[in-house]
Amino acid sequence: MRSFTPSPRALALVLAGAALAFSPVTGQAAAKLPADAVNDCFVPPASAAAKGGRGADTRDISVAEQKAIEARTAQLLKAKAARGVAVPKGALAAATVPVYINVMRDAAGNGDVTDTQIAQQIAVLNKTFGGQESSAAANTGFTFTLAGTYRYNNSNWHKDKQSSTYRKQTRKGGKNALNIWLVDFAYLGIATFPWDYARNPGIDGIRVQYTSLPGGSATNYNLGETATHEAGHWFGLYHTFQGGCTSTNDEVSDTPAQSSSTNGCPEGRDSCSLPGLDPIHNYMDYSYDSCYNQFTPGQSSRISSMWTAYRA
Repeated sequence: MRSFTPSPRALALVLAGAALAFSPVTGQAAAKLPADAVNDCFVPPASAAAKGGRGADTRDISVAEQKAIEARTAQLLKAKAARGVAVPKGALAAATVPVYINVMRDAAGNGDVTDTQIAQQIAVLNKTFGGQESSAAANTGFTFTLAGTYRYNNSNWHKDKQSSTYRKQTRKGGKNALNIWLVDFAYLGIATFPWDYARNPGIDGIRVQYTSLPGGSATNYNLGETATHEAGHWFGLYHTFQGGCTSTNDEVSDTPAQSSSTNGCPEGRDSCSLPGLDPIHNYMDYSYDSCYNQFTPGQSSRISSMWTAYRA
């Protein structure tokens, strides 16, 4: 997950709000970082600053669990291939992902975003996953379409309180649907991993600081790239600094190992003795939005495998 500076947590009415209205596709329905980050994005050790100075955006994955996940993924891919559910060799999985935007406003309506910002956020996802920000970027083959916008007025939900409860009550679609909850919390974003879907489908998706959408007020993080970073986790990518300076690292061979996360956009940063400079331009590091411009071919391949194993 990405995070920046903690925001104050205001007391709010418990379950005070209800959905005002909703309309699938371009519809409207109206209604913080999580108090329960269980099942969310890996965070570097306390010595390494989190995104924007905020907390971790995924749940921690130990080395042992990381190995177990890789083994389980290989088993699932083999079993699916035996049933004819596989991607041809040399190709990538490709799909259009339905996106449900859940705007969690407080009782007074604070925390809202415009339909234009939402459309711009979907456009950013299509640009970044389409490899359109750099000649070195990989096109993952995945596209995104807005399946619905829902607005809720609930001060607790707005601050990401009772997050497991509100996600289970508001999540839409199946395992292939990306739910984005826009909240006001002490993080930039938090994500669940695809291998956790089976055991807890109701909370699957990403929570994003609403001020990080295009045109928002999150300084250095308001170009919409937080959603790209968190969606990367949702597809099965680790941070590029996962595991630190090790050869295993993030399970992707073409992202050079780095010992810690990046802050800003420090060209030439090299935090690890293994080959290669730190991948500061990679969406799965903790750089400024303006520094991001790529997923690698290896990450694209991993996204394809994880999609096939857990979301296809």
